Amino acid sequence: MTSRGGNLCNRALSRLVDCDLFEVYVNIILELFFISNIIMTLSDTSNEFKLDDVPTDLISSVRFGPSSNQFLLSSSWDHTVRLFDVSNNTSRMKYDHDSPVLDCCFQDQLHCWSGDLRGQLKTMDFNCNESKIVGAHEAAIRCVEYCPDIHAVISGSWDQTVKLWDIRTCEPPSTYRVPDKVYTMAVCGDRLIIGSAGRRIVIYDLRNMSFAQQVRESSLKYQTRCIRSFPNKQGYVVSSIEGRVAVEYLDPSPDIQKKKYAFKCHRIKEDNGVEYIYPINCIAFHNGYNTFATGGSDGHVNVWDGFNKKRLCQFHRYPTHISALAFSPDGSLIAVASSFIYDSDQKDIPPDSISIRTVTDQETKPK
Repeated sequence: MTSRGGNLCNRALSRLVDCDLFEVYVNIILELFFISNIIMTLSDTSNEFKLDDVPTDLISSVRFGPSSNQFLLSSSWDHTVRLFDVSNNTSRMKYDHDSPVLDCCFQDQLHCWSGDLRGQLKTMDFNCNESKIVGAHEAAIRCVEYCPDIHAVISGSWDQTVKLWDIRTCEPPSTYRVPDKVYTMAVCGDRLIIGSAGRRIVIYDLRNMSFAQQVRESSLKYQTRCIRSFPNKQGYVVSSIEGRVAVEYLDPSPDIQKKKYAFKCHRIKEDNGVEYIYPINCIAFHNGYNTFATGGSDGHVNVWDGFNKKRLCQFHRYPTHISALAFSPDGSLIAVASSFIYDSDQKDIPPDSISIRTVTDQETKPK
């Protein structure tokens, strides 16, 4: 143990005469946890490169293909969806919407879907290089996900509805009303986890969307920004605009719910002693290790071991806000979209960029 950690334990032991043993133990764990968060900052950029011909406005989403590291999809406020060949650093194709594109996803290696600010949902066939409008919501489509378990694309909107589009038929979508505007959404096996306005977390069974399995209030006090589910399907991670992340579990039993916790991150203390708190805009999971990365408006990417409550590493600071993140299917690459989100003042706005970084087990594997 470091001398700092040893001093911490000595101080804790000296308080045993005044405090309850359990309270002291919790304080030790929490303080050691936050000390561990300053262990490894990676300033080296030699293991990453920037993609060429990237969007020219806020990058809203990046997604790797479902089974290959080669292809990356991006959506942007410049009205475009682009397909990149990461291996050759080329832009393979691009299609346009009539308004800013807020999200996109792969259906498979040959098809993708995207939703825009006007509520239009489009699909693209890469073989034919043809895109078409499939349908629409009455307000902006904020989230688009594909669920292979039910062969459906799921769109979540600010019109307070979620629609399921069966890719096997030309039938109209099934439409379900949710408690409030959809801000973020994640598929977890055959379940759908929605983060909505009013700090609600709503969990549905995609096989029966007629009612919500669970409706929770977020354990974070401020507006929900992103939700992503653990690959092992045990729970999810949610972030807020107030520099906090919560690790939650789907099983509602009291014993399991005792495991949930929240922590502060993406905060910078300046030389004048003032601590600046930044929104956490995006979360991405490593499929193999169940570790996850967070990207904030502080320009940093942190990698976390959620089960062991540790920060594994922090990448170098990017020029502006981190707007989107994605791990490749095998976890060897991470795509980092750096785009100004217009949630703060900045005079000289850096150009938008997508960096492809090679990551190692040292950065992503639980210790």
